[in-house]
Amino acid sequence: MLLTDAVLDKQPAAPAQARADLLLLVHRIPYPPNKGDKIRSYNLLKHLAQRYRVHLATFIDDPDDWQHVPAVEAMCASSHFVRLGPLQGRLRGMGSLAAGGSISQGFYRDAGMQAWVDRTVREHGVGRIVVFCSPMAQYADSHAAARRVIDFCDVDSDKWRQYADKKSWPMSWLYRHEAGRLLAYERQVAARFDASLFVSAPEAELFRQLAPESADRIGFFNNGVDTEYFSPDRAYPNPYEAEGKGGPAMVFTGAMDYWPNIDAVQWFADHVLPLVLAGEPRARLVIVGARPAPAVQALAARPGITVTGSVPDVRPYVAHAAVAVAPLRIARGIQNKVLEAMAMARPVVASPQAFEGIDATPGSELVVADAPEDHASRLLALLRTPGDAMGRAARACVERRYSWPAHLSSIEERLEC
Repeated sequence: MLLTDAVLDKQPAAPAQARADLLLLVHRIPYPPNKGDKIRSYNLLKHLAQRYRVHLATFIDDPDDWQHVPAVEAMCASSHFVRLGPLQGRLRGMGSLAAGGSISQGFYRDAGMQAWVDRTVREHGVGRIVVFCSPMAQYADSHAAARRVIDFCDVDSDKWRQYADKKSWPMSWLYRHEAGRLLAYERQVAARFDASLFVSAPEAELFRQLAPESADRIGFFNNGVDTEYFSPDRAYPNPYEAEGKGGPAMVFTGAMDYWPNIDAVQWFADHVLPLVLAGEPRARLVIVGARPAPAVQALAARPGITVTGSVPDVRPYVAHAAVAVAPLRIARGIQNKVLEAMAMARPVVASPQAFEGIDATPGSELVVADAPEDHASRLLALLRTPGDAMGRAARACVERRYSWPAHLSSIEERLEC
């Protein structure tokens, strides 16, 4: 079949070796590993592909990602890719809402994908199913004979609740409504599946409180970091010198069309940056990430703020920054941006929400700050006195505690019970 932006299947001529067949359902193509959910799903796929014959079904919501299909195909025994346009997804989501379901379920509902899943389970005798993200669980509903494990990652229903708290009517009503319906679905999934996993201990504990009937089957595995890739020992070109601006940089990294990231940099620009500039006029906030929303682009007009948009490699921006900032006010699970900056031996100033779930010692391995004045005072101290000692401690922390293979072993334990 030709590669198109509609659907692409791949079937190998023959299995490389006699390994058990496993179905992996992911809401977004798990490559390239350049953002939070893709980093986790890519490492999950890589880990499973070393142990099983993986049959992957996934959506592609970014046209640029079609070029990465061959790299994913090479890891799988068979694969199925479905184009997902935003308008198409929203229409299906609203249809699901009207029918009494959640927007998230409808957004990711596709009859062709369901048919491929059913055929693959039947033809390959699939006895193990791993689901990544709750809306993909619908494709495993009719396969209760298989051992089913879901990586919820985050408690998405609680994220919608947080969105509702930050928005005005009518969006606050819509988000709160979605939070309730999605939580009901998450509880149904957890009750039917053999195991439900989350990205951190606090996230798992939150869901135990929300779904007590499934408490004994709820666990977690932390995110990891590729410490060879995110290494402070490599030579990186200094992107700030190319800009001709010599002041110390505070860097924020992330997908800049994601609302929690947008909210974070807006809050920082409004409430923290003016206090920092009053004490260190040459300092600047550098926002690094693809697809900056109009609200983020508008920040570039303010003194002391640079918005890069997409960059080929985020590491130089982190390596040559004086400090990495993570002032998120809405956050679920573990923030990869924090772990990656720590792996690069950079001091990090994080909000309590961004710090949640990270096994590190505040004050020595990173800084946790809440109020604007607290952020500003901690940042000014790091801008005036380089935080090299904290950076080294942060790197050591990541090397000790955030290995992907060690964390992912918990998936196999639950698949092979």
